[in-house]
Amino acid sequence: MQGPTGAPKRLQQKSMQARVAEELRQMIISGELRPGSALSEMALSETFGVSRTPIREALKQLQIEGLVEVRPRVGTFVAVPSRREITELFQMKELLEGAAARLLALRGRVPEVDRLEATMREADEAVQAGDTDRYAELVHAFHELIVVGADNSKLEAHYRTLMNQLAYARLVRTSLAQPGRLSESDHEHHRVLDLILAKDGDGAERVMREHVRRSHQALTAGMDDRE
Repeated sequence: MQGPTGAPKRLQQKSMQARVAEELRQMIISGELRPGSALSEMALSETFGVSRTPIREALKQLQIEGLVEVRPRVGTFVAVPSRREITELFQMKELLEGAAARLLALRGRVPEVDRLEATMREADEAVQAGDTDRYAELVHAFHELIVVGADNSKLEAHYRTLMNQLAYARLVRTSLAQPGRLSESDHEHHRVLDLILAKDGDGAERVMREHVRRSHQALTAGMDDRE
């Protein structure tokens, strides 16, 4: 028995919507589309070579994720998180990453731990070279490995939604621009890794949460300097 003749078309539109949403998501997270930027359905339709329907649906999805803001009778814009929203997101980041560090420590010598050690060797080299851009990439890799290494799919799903809303790739550079923060961050990562290697779940959670709080403090200071 064949399904409705319109089904393939609906599936194709859904696929286009998912592709557009993913590409727009990455453009926002990376900073290619800056906070406050206007998002025109017509312009995006031309950019992606699709009709306005998948564009409209993709923007609705990104609005649900907190990446896009719709202002009635004005337009659609890349969301600009307030100071309060950033603080709340960092509070959740602290809880999730602290829990992830604990879970990873209790798992023992899993492959993610080997990769964490390799990442830290590269991070040390980046700090010595004063390469902030490379270190920022390794910060992302470090935190990503801890979350993946926790081996908890629910925690990981919430974490990814949270990081998308933070557009963390952009914010971490503001944090690392603070004097001395590069080496401080690297030292804090080493402390977390040492506790994971020691299978000290309580210690790993505590130090990871302290690290996230310090990162937020550095970010806040950097935002104050810009203003």
